[in-house]
Amino acid sequence: MKELKYGDKIIRMEGVIIEVHDGCAGIDLKGRLGYLKVPMRMLITDYPLAVGQEVAWNMSFVEQLGPEVNDKYVSNLDTYNRNQKEMRKTNAENKEAEE
Repeated sequence: MKELKYGDKIIRMEGVIIEVHDGCAGIDLKGRLGYLKVPMRMLITDYPLAVGQEVAWNMSFVEQLGPEVNDKYVSNLDTYNRNQKEMRKTNAENKEAEE
């Protein structure tokens, strides 16, 4: 594991849940900072999740660890994207055949 060069500066982030799925939740970050999709296993809650609920967490800055590319991760991502494209094509063809 590589050592980070910069000290931690913890920042409190807040957002609003905008979508809830079986395995993840989508969060719109306050302050027009973007969108975050997190797996359910990362959410700590005592209540059922619902659209419109506010959430908060502590975060720090993201630091690049080095110039090396993780070839295995890139290969897995390429395979995933290729499979998604093939499934969309198959679904479109099936939909056309039904019509």
